[in-house]
Amino acid sequence: MIRIGKLAHQSQVSRDTLRFYEKHGLITPSARTDAGYRLYAESDIKRVGFIVSAKKVGFTLNEIQQLLQLEVTKDIKSCQDVKEFVDHKIQLVNEQLTETRRIKKSLETLSEACCGGDEPATQCTILDTLNR
Repeated sequence: MIRIGKLAHQSQVSRDTLRFYEKHGLITPSARTDAGYRLYAESDIKRVGFIVSAKKVGFTLNEIQQLLQLEVTKDIKSCQDVKEFVDHKIQLVNEQLTETRRIKKSLETLSEACCGGDEPATQCTILDTLNR
């Protein structure tokens, strides 16, 4: 059993991050000392590594929780189950990219319509457009 500080050090995350993961149900201390210190199993180092890796590729905490369930039940799940999960995330990312491109184009249109001069902002085409 290891304390939160050692788990943080070995996982290369902060103690606050581990507490945050605990608060969201991603990790759970195996026990607590009489003084209330969290104690974790050595296997939690791997679990935190999994969480960090999943975050790096864009999964949310809720999605990571679902991935952890797939990890725990991988003996009864198929590669297809995991692939479908990832493919769904790709679809969501593509939708976000489309929306981000739309927002960018709208902002560019606003910027291009503005003279950007020293006139008072009462004459600003950006503010006029947003007030419609």
